[in-house]
Amino acid sequence: MRIPADEVNSTIHNAQRKETYTVWGIPPDHVVERIKKIIEALRAEFGGPEIEPHITVVGSVLLNHDYVIKQFINGCQNIEPYTCKVDQVVTRKFYYQPVSLLIHPCQWVGHFGGYLHRCNAHMPHLSLLYGNLTEEERKRALEKVTELDDSIASLKFTMSRLVLYKTHNEARDQHSWEKVMEYNLRPRNQL
Repeated sequence: MRIPADEVNSTIHNAQRKETYTVWGIPPDHVVERIKKIIEALRAEFGGPEIEPHITVVGSVLLNHDYVIKQFINGCQNIEPYTCKVDQVVTRKFYYQPVSLLIHPCQWVGHFGGYLHRCNAHMPHLSLLYGNLTEEERKRALEKVTELDDSIASLKFTMSRLVLYKTHNEARDQHSWEKVMEYNLRPRNQL
């Protein structure tokens, strides 16, 4: 039986099609709850979509599905649980980062293969708010973060869970993003 050429071409196209992916670190539950309180208070005052607390480890990269899965698994297998430390609370003009926690870069950055090297200017961060805020609103939001949790800028915790997401940046919230897979990091002696 012969497979029609248009079906073959469609299958090849789908295998080669590139989509946008990100890698997130998910903080431990007690940290997520602490950060959610800040996120919810900021959202109540400044608007914007709901956000699930996460650290953007690898920003949006355009890759094919099979390759990104392989790179994600290979990268995660070479990373042990690691300490995350907030460097500072910052404001930026970006929709996804008007107020965020900058996370000190870690040595694991190179473990995600070639696609991360294209993002080497990326600074791991945890967004506390999404939206197009004016400079004055960003300043007020930054002050509110300090009022809500005056020690958030010195937060430190162990990261042991990474998640790969397919993202759709034209949709300005996380509801349309698709979780592809999750990986629980383990010390090398437990692999």
